Amino acid sequence: MKQVHVDVAVIGGGPAGLAAALAARQEGAEKVLIIERNTELGGILQQCIHHGFGLHRFKEELTGPEYAQRFVNLVKTTDIDVLLETMVLEITPERKIYAVNSDTGMLEITAKAVVLAMGCRERTRGALRIPGGRPAGVYSAGTAQRYVNIDGFLPGKKAVILGSGDIGLIMARRFTLEGAKVEAVVEVLPYAAGLTRNVVQCLDDFDIPLYLQSTVIEIHGNKRVEAVTIAQVDAQWNPIAGTERKIECDTLLLSVGLVPENELSSQAGVAIDSTTNGPIVDDSMMTSISGIFACGNVLHVHDLVDNVSQEAERAGKYAGRFALGMNNVAPRRIKVQAGDNIRYVVPHEVSSTEPVEFFMRVQRPQDDVVLDVGGLRRIRKTSVRPSEMLDVKITPEQLQSLEGDTLTLQIVSQKEA
Repeated sequence: MKQVHVDVAVIGGGPAGLAAALAARQEGAEKVLIIERNTELGGILQQCIHHGFGLHRFKEELTGPEYAQRFVNLVKTTDIDVLLETMVLEITPERKIYAVNSDTGMLEITAKAVVLAMGCRERTRGALRIPGGRPAGVYSAGTAQRYVNIDGFLPGKKAVILGSGDIGLIMARRFTLEGAKVEAVVEVLPYAAGLTRNVVQCLDDFDIPLYLQSTVIEIHGNKRVEAVTIAQVDAQWNPIAGTERKIECDTLLLSVGLVPENELSSQAGVAIDSTTNGPIVDDSMMTSISGIFACGNVLHVHDLVDNVSQEAERAGKYAGRFALGMNNVAPRRIKVQAGDNIRYVVPHEVSSTEPVEFFMRVQRPQDDVVLDVGGLRRIRKTSVRPSEMLDVKITPEQLQSLEGDTLTLQIVSQKEA
């Protein structure tokens, strides 16, 4: 078995992994390694050929491949090592990585610090338990996106999309532009799950109907999807009798959420947040296992890749420091908890000596509110939506003024504030 020793090993060569590796190298880590299971760097961005990336980071509108290429080019200007077509099989708490590829077979990689940047995967039909047969024509939205944008195949001519996540909304537009007919987008929630801009640009601009508080209750067809039956749902998401409607189609796309890919994390003993399905981290992005850091969609699902890059740079920076033997542990630790109408907050624990940026999502839509950060900051918001991530920055001086060792973030109405 070939043995490799590095300062920082980054698992995943998508936008998070690329940014983390660059930050670790800039921090002074000499031997930085990116391990990617695909044939090229860039991750999911390579199939996201639509525009809208980089507005915050580069102050210009880029496509996914353009955004990824900027980081790939930066990596190429450094001595960062890259292993492509390499699958990581195991990570140990002692930061040993076991991987395999067709060139060298098994690899044992010993790292002083590890950055988890494996991204996330889509929920499948099996997780939804939709009744019906198993005909061809049922795809996750991301799979259909790859078929159209990378392989050049149009999976169907007449589609229904279940779920209004961003990938589903974008594929509704993409199918329409390729000449297919999108009969409907069906969403079980009373509001769209994707960004408002995607609802406007992908559905409204193309007159694609969006049915809220509805779901697919049956798939019809033997060899190929022939139709789906949709129905309205009650507050418990149970179909309401008498509201059924049959829609003829040959394709059903599923855009029903993303799941952080944390099998390797759990195997290493990393503590997982049951709400985000990602690791529990502190403000240095370090997990419960010393020397193992996490960032990007493996930590929690992001809206914007710009935020992924920013978060990954923080993880890479502290991973580099850890590899160099610098002490990241502050004398005072502050626990972070989600209050009223906050679903989760990342990071889960912070120090009182470093500025920190919190990312969070609300549980339900609300208008004319105030984001209260433990009384340290209060930010007025005209509206908050579960589909749009919130972020707020807190200074060390503000953290030091906190009474107690728990910081609660909550949404309150402007009247209460």
